[in-house]
Amino acid sequence: MKRRSFLGVLGGGAFWPLGAFGQQTGRNLKVAYLGVSSFALEAHYVEAFRIELRELGYVEGQNVVIEYRWADG
Repeated sequence: MKRRSFLGVLGGGAFWPLGAFGQQTGRNLKVAYLGVSSFALEAHYVEAFRIELRELGYVEGQNVVIEYRWADG
């Protein structure tokens, strides 16, 4: 009887972690945009970047967060 209990615990423990990983809802991706100059000089690049992300299904503020950083010269 001890053998069956041991095998039951061992076998049940192998499937336990599978229940711990569910679907993650509300998860936003974080993307960094690094510009080499300033926003004023690269505004058209930023808009093209946003358009391409939208075409891929990523909408800023809904399922992706974009963080902008500028070198400013």
